[in-house]
Amino acid sequence: MEKEKCHCNDECTCGENCECTEDVKCSEDCHCGEDKCKCDDDCKCHEEEHECHCDHHDKKHDKKKHKEEKHKYKEIIEELKDELKKKDQEVLVAKADLINYRKRKDEEVVRMLKFCNEDLIKQILPIMDNFERAIKLDDDNLEDEVSKFLEGFKMIYCNMQNVMGNFEVKQIDGANKPFDPVYHNAIMVEQKEGVEPGMVIEVLQKGYIYKDKVIRPAMVKVSE
Repeated sequence: MEKEKCHCNDECTCGENCECTEDVKCSEDCHCGEDKCKCDDDCKCHEEEHECHCDHHDKKHDKKKHKEEKHKYKEIIEELKDELKKKDQEVLVAKADLINYRKRKDEEVVRMLKFCNEDLIKQILPIMDNFERAIKLDDDNLEDEVSKFLEGFKMIYCNMQNVMGNFEVKQIDGANKPFDPVYHNAIMVEQKEGVEPGMVIEVLQKGYIYKDKVIRPAMVKVSE
C-alpha cells in the first residue's frame, strides 16, 4: 500500500519528511484536513472556486445583503409616502368640492325659498293690469252708472295692491326718470320738447320688483 505524504503548511509534529501511514497529527495552524475554510484574514476561497464558509465572508455578505434590502425598503417607503401625499391631496380636493357644493346648495335653497312665490306673482300681474285698464275708463263724473260699477273694481284693485305689498312686491317708478335697462324696457321713442334725451316720458305698462329682483321691467316710451 502506497504511503501518503503529509501536506501540512507548517512543520509536522510527526517528524521531518513524514511518510507514515498512521494518522497525521498536523500543527494547529494546518487546515488541510478540514472541509470548511477557516480563514482569519481576507478570504480567497472564491479564487480557488471553493464554497466559502468563513465568518468574515458571512458577515461581509450579510452586510451587503442588509444594505441592499435597506435600499429596497427605502424605495418602497418613498413610494408609499408619495402615494400617501397623493391620497391626502385627493381628500383635500374632495373636501373642498364638498364644501363648495354645500355652499352652492345652501345658496340655491335660500334663493328658492326667498323667491318661492315668484311664479304665482307673475300670473297675478296681468290681472292687475286689467284692473288698471278698467279703472282708467272712469271719467270725472263719479255719479254715473259706470263710476258706481267701477267703484268695486277700485276696491278690489286696492286690496290686491296691499296683498302684493305684504309679499314685498313693489311697482317700478319710471315716469320722468332716466332710462335704465335694468328696470325699463323701451318700446317707443319720441321727441319731446323740453325733455332731455334718454328720459322716460310715459309708462305704458308698469314694472314690478319682487324683493330685490326685477320680475317684470316696465314698458316705457323714451325721449330722444
